[in-house]
Amino acid sequence: MNELSRAAVRLAFDRAARTYDESAVLQRTVADQLIDRFQWLRVQPRVILDVGAGTGYALPHLRKRFRKSHVIGCDIAPLMLKEAKRHCGLWRRSTLFAADGEHLPLASQSVDCIYSNLSLQWMDLDRAFAEFLRVLRPGGVLTFSTFGPDTLKELRAAWAIVDARPHVHPFVDMHDVGDALIRAGFADPVLDVERFTLTYGTVNEALHDLKRIGAHNAFKSRFTGLTGKARYRSFVAAYDNYRSAGRLPVTYEVVYGQAWYPAAPLSRDGEVDVPVASLTRRR
Repeated sequence: MNELSRAAVRLAFDRAARTYDESAVLQRTVADQLIDRFQWLRVQPRVILDVGAGTGYALPHLRKRFRKSHVIGCDIAPLMLKEAKRHCGLWRRSTLFAADGEHLPLASQSVDCIYSNLSLQWMDLDRAFAEFLRVLRPGGVLTFSTFGPDTLKELRAAWAIVDARPHVHPFVDMHDVGDALIRAGFADPVLDVERFTLTYGTVNEALHDLKRIGAHNAFKSRFTGLTGKARYRSFVAAYDNYRSAGRLPVTYEVVYGQAWYPAAPLSRDGEVDVPVASLTRRR
């Protein structure tokens, strides 16, 4: 099993902090759509946590929609949060801190709403969802987006022709994301998928954009040597087979999801624990 290096993820996004906003067009588009989905939820959270806040794009939008809420933003990369402070400033009732989404330095049941835009693909879903449920209060909601398995499918297929090394992360299918939510103990998960295609003139332009948003190979088992010129030329030639109307596609499959803290807590064996005092006799 290929597991991601948390240190490699942190380093990649620290290095991309100054260039991220220039290339994160898709990330902003998905963030806007994810925030718009709050209009269908009747929630008035006291505390909102943005996991994977990055350079802070969503924070002022969350503050605008929930004016009475305390908005917290965290990210695994400290330099990304430095950019967030530089671009957005520090808002009243807002807090930014560096933290791994799999290990949040927050008290249990201290957050009413968790928002996470395109950051879960860099985490272990079981660990992340368990941690999200831990910090949510009863009745709290999780709303998120992540990448599905068709993401970067052209890049993955082109490299597969050259060698068998893992070059692109195996993004998780929507149904498996739903299963992970259930395993963690979330209730009423709702998920859907949307596909986006960005186009570029050359392979180098596409790879340059990926580098500027921190999308590096972070596998612990990744090859750390230099890519030979012959292998790279073979990869470029394989990718060029996808060219259409003079442009090269880069596909992204975005999985949107929401789930709730369960009305009744789950026991370790998955059964619902219901207090005796809450039972009533049917007449």
